[in-house]
Parts: sequence; structure tokens; C-alpha cells
Amino acid sequence: MKVLHVITGLDVGGAELQLDAVLQHTRHDADVVTLYNPGPVADRLRGHGVTVRDLGMQHNTELGALLRLYRIIRDGRYDVVHAHLYRAQVYARPAARLARTPVIVTTEHSIGETHIERRKMSASVRALYLASELTSDATIAVADVVRDRLVRWGVPARKITVIPNGLDFTTLSFDPVSRAAVREQFGIAPDAYVIGTLGRLDPNKRIDLAIEAAAPLLGDRCKLLIVGRGEESERLEAVAARLGVADHVIFGGYQADMTAMLSACDLNVTASLQETFGLSVLEALSNGLPVLYTTCPALDGIATDRGRQVAGNVTALRAEMSKEIEAGGRPRQPVTEVMDRYGIESVTSRIDDLYERIAAVRLATGRRSAGRLAEAGFASARRKTAGDAG
Repeated sequence: MKVLHVITGLDVGGAELQLDAVLQHTRHDADVVTLYNPGPVADRLRGHGVTVRDLGMQHNTELGALLRLYRIIRDGRYDVVHAHLYRAQVYARPAARLARTPVIVTTEHSIGETHIERRKMSASVRALYLASELTSDATIAVADVVRDRLVRWGVPARKITVIPNGLDFTTLSFDPVSRAAVREQFGIAPDAYVIGTLGRLDPNKRIDLAIEAAAPLLGDRCKLLIVGRGEESERLEAVAARLGVADHVIFGGYQADMTAMLSACDLNVTASLQETFGLSVLEALSNGLPVLYTTCPALDGIATDRGRQVAGNVTALRAEMSKEIEAGGRPRQPVTEVMDRYGIESVTSRIDDLYERIAAVRLATGRRSAGRLAEAGFASARRKTAGDAG
């Protein structure tokens, strides 16, 4: 099958990196269109041989982009259009239906209780989402909690399939050589204790909470490594300066090799306000790190002392950080339950299977419709013949 993935942007983020991982394991031919901001993930995709096109959108409401996308879909004669993230869903689903694409699928990566992808869930946002959803065949929810939120929002339960995000565990294993190299890169002593937080720097991630909780614990023998970029960058640097720990909080910016960054750490902290899945937590656990997290739906039903949920306040987070630091660096020990449940090969196969099931139903429905039209035409012809004979 020929599949077109449409995504809002291709900067570094969970949905974007998940798309890259899926396209390395799919059994179908795939292209990608980004509405704007190709970013580093576009380079990664191209490096894997994927064709990536940028619509170059300048603002949210751009009808010309809808027309350009329609033409790409029509001219590409795609069997499947798969939309990712809110704005891409709003544009791609109706464009694909206008182009008569046989299979139209959405993956919902990020819907919280009050926001969808940092966008407040207002009546107008909901109305636009649900109107475009009418043109879609199915929605993939990355977790049970996402499915439940979608149903409450108005998406029919019968159209939702839960398929979690996947991880390529062969690329996440602890690497002692990379650990040493990253520490040298950032001027961190080989025997220092490193608390790491990795991901997009946006308000939902509450990295300021992690900085404040860690501040009294930091010093020459304990550092906080923040890897990622985003709108909160300057404010977070100001927070570290205000707390007097700027020398011990390292802002690593965007790093392509996240496994190396994880390997450099001794503890991972994720203090998000809301999460629909919690991919960064699973990545850290797969690297063998202990993790402190405030929310991670992906760990529901998985019992492990390597990942501990903590209350989302400074006091609770600081207390748990202190316990880990006092215990010292733990031996690397991946969580096998995570690996069994979230392997990228299995997850990608389930997505490919969904395309094929919908396509089979479409084909069967089309044949039945064609048969009914033929029968109606035959009956009409018989009536006309009988009338002429009379």
C-alpha cells in the first residue's frame, strides 16, 4: 500500500520521533508532508530514505494549504492518508476525503484533560476537530486514557483503536562509551551524580518544578542536565539563575543522540502536568535508569521499583530525588515488562494491519454497492422493456 503521513511539524517531539520510528519498520511505502517547520526530524526521515515535503504554512487558517495538500494527495494516488497532531488532522482528513482516498486514519498523540497539544480545548477547537473527524475512517489512541478522553470529547468509540507508541529497544541500551563522551562534552565529572530531564521545553513539562526541587541538592558532585529546546528555554535559564544554581544546571539544547544523553544520567525526572502516554519515561526505563515521574499512562498495569510516581510538588519531588542521590547510582537494569509491551516492530505491524482491514472493508463495501447499482439498473431495464412491450 502507498501511505501518506501528514503531520503539523517535524521539530523534535514525541509524535514526530514516533513517526520516524514507525516508518523504519512499516511494510508499506510511505511519504510525509509537514504543514510547516520541517525541523531535525525531517532530516532524519530523509536520511532513512523517506520523501518529505513542506507545505510552508504561515498561519493557522490557510485555505491555500488545504488546496495544495489536496493536490498532493490526489496526484500521489495514495491508498492511505494518516494524519498526526491537531492542525494536520483538521487539514488532512477533509483533503483526503475530497481526493477520494480509500483509507483515512488519525493518530491522537496528545489530548489532555484541558488541552490538546498545548491548545485549550475550547468549544471552537472541539467543533473543528469533530467536523474533520467525520471524514476519517479510524482514530488510533496511544493509550486507554486517550481513548476515554476522545469518547468524552465526542469521537465515536467504534472508530477508536488503541495502539500504543512503540520503542526500538535495540537503540536505547545503556552505552558506557557515550556516557563518558557526553560528560566530557558538558564538563561533568565522571563520578558526579547527574539528574536528567529530556524533552520539549514547554510549560506542560514543568521543568521549572524539577529545577526548583533539585536546587538545594546541586553542587560540584550533583548536576541537573536538561536536554531539549522550546519556548521555555530563556525562562528556565532565568529560574536556575534566580535559585543560584546556574553553574550546576546544564542546558544541553537539542541532541540527536538521546540514548547517549540518557546514558550520561543517573536518574531521570519527568514532572509533566499532563501526559497522554509518557514516551520519555519508557525510554529512560529502557536505558536502565531509575525514573521519578508525575504522570505516565503507559506504565498503568506495570509494577516496577525502577519507575516511581511522585506528587507534582517541590517537596515531594525533592524528597524522592534526595533518596536516589543518597543511594548513589544504581546498576543499569531495563524493565522487561516495558520491552515486552511496547516493541516498535509489534506496534508498527498493528498499524499496518489496521490500514489493511479498513481497505478490505472499503473494497467489500464498494463491491456490494456496485452490485446493488447493477441490480437496480437491471431491474429498471426490465421495467422499461416490459413497458415498451405493453
